[in-house]
Amino acid sequence: MTRATTASPKNWNTPKISSLVGLILGILILLTCLVYSVTLGAAEIPLNKILESFITFDGSYEHLVIQTVRLPRSLVALVVGSSLAVAGALMQGLTRNPLADPGILGIESGAALAVVATIFVFGISSMSVLTIVAFVGAGVTAMLVYFLGSLGRGGATPLNITVAGAAITALISSLTTAILIVSQRTLEEIRFWLAGSLAGRDFNILLSALPFVMIGLVVAFALGRQITTMSLGEDVAKGLGQDTAWVKIATAISVVLLAGSSVSLAGPIGFIGLVVPHIVRFFIKADYRWILPYSAVVGATLLLVADVAARILLKPQELPVGVMTALIGAPFFVYLAKSKVKK
Repeated sequence: MTRATTASPKNWNTPKISSLVGLILGILILLTCLVYSVTLGAAEIPLNKILESFITFDGSYEHLVIQTVRLPRSLVALVVGSSLAVAGALMQGLTRNPLADPGILGIESGAALAVVATIFVFGISSMSVLTIVAFVGAGVTAMLVYFLGSLGRGGATPLNITVAGAAITALISSLTTAILIVSQRTLEEIRFWLAGSLAGRDFNILLSALPFVMIGLVVAFALGRQITTMSLGEDVAKGLGQDTAWVKIATAISVVLLAGSSVSLAGPIGFIGLVVPHIVRFFIKADYRWILPYSAVVGATLLLVADVAARILLKPQELPVGVMTALIGAPFFVYLAKSKVKK
């Protein structure tokens, strides 16, 4: 089992000016990426047109593209990136598993299977219904992975949970593929979505999932101190008087809300939740009161940049953004598996 990075509890109560400055700088970088995400694509739009579309909207082609295509898509990328990164940070802190991630542990795949099965069986395409279905699929999969991981030698170690997650992901992916082979209609409806895509997202889709995302983020940020303590080990947390059962339940609720919302918005986008917390901990170390907001900012920025790259590399065609994140995350996963996971 890997050892968590520790820090003295007395240091957790002292806000770090440098951390606050870094967070503000990160937000400014995120806003810059958001602006350029709106301008770049198959057709490049000048920066001044963005401001004009809000002040003097005239229904022109460029204004319509900004308001109905580029801006909603960029905001969805921001929401999904921050949600997946925070979910990954929560999972890694709670389980002390460096490979914990909604995608690798099968949570995203479970949500995707639930959505695909609902469309196949009931023909439902309502975004509000599919969002709830994604939550259910994510929650059931999370419980199943933890249960199977606990059955191995040594209990729920990082290695056991990772292996259980990989097995469940393979099973769920096979079931999802089987449904799509049987039903061409379902495949046509969601094949691009299944690869992880932000194309065609509008404000209505974003607004349907935004309340769940906000609840998940509020719960996550409120758990910062508790997750920091849990990252030292459950015995240490209990010794400090922490109600670990309550923390686990609250964390699970937050992860399910964040991962389920992300899947319903953009499909299963992998590796954001794996890579971002490790990047953040390189600078922040052990205090999850800072790791979680930093993860939200860095995750949103990373997915925005990946989406821009997916749009411009083969323009006028585009790649699913899930392909771009996999190109970054897959080598990083191999590195972590070899260097940080031990029995």
